[in-house]
Amino acid sequence: MMKVDCRSIARTLLCTGLLLGVGVLARAQDSTSQQAPPAADNTKTNERDRSVNEPTADQQKENHSDREITQQIRQSIMKDKSLSTYAHNIKIVTQNGQVTLKGAVRSEDEKRAIEAKAAEVAGQDKVSSELNIKPQQ
Repeated sequence: MMKVDCRSIARTLLCTGLLLGVGVLARAQDSTSQQAPPAADNTKTNERDRSVNEPTADQQKENHSDREITQQIRQSIMKDKSLSTYAHNIKIVTQNGQVTLKGAVRSEDEKRAIEAKAAEVAGQDKVSSELNIKPQQ
């Protein structure tokens, strides 16, 4: 029969436990020492929005008729499921009945469709289009 030394087993378990604990601590320190990627800089203004003469969405007044025009155009665009996500996300700014469309669309057909929807709501001579075409890459 083999003789078991309880003290040596206890020392082994204690050392093993400490070594395992040190390994876990070392791995935890390694994971926290990794640097996170730098945060995206979303503070720059779009190139076309830099001109003080160009209307931007934050300049739209709380005028009921302007909000109504913008809402009707947005609803018309969103109902058209043939349009791309880009087209669904264009900016619509209405000031004193004058509508400005800004953003990127996927094709000339989408650009024409959005301009037509805006003209149908606001009137042909009340729509200014600054839409640009950004084809899928």
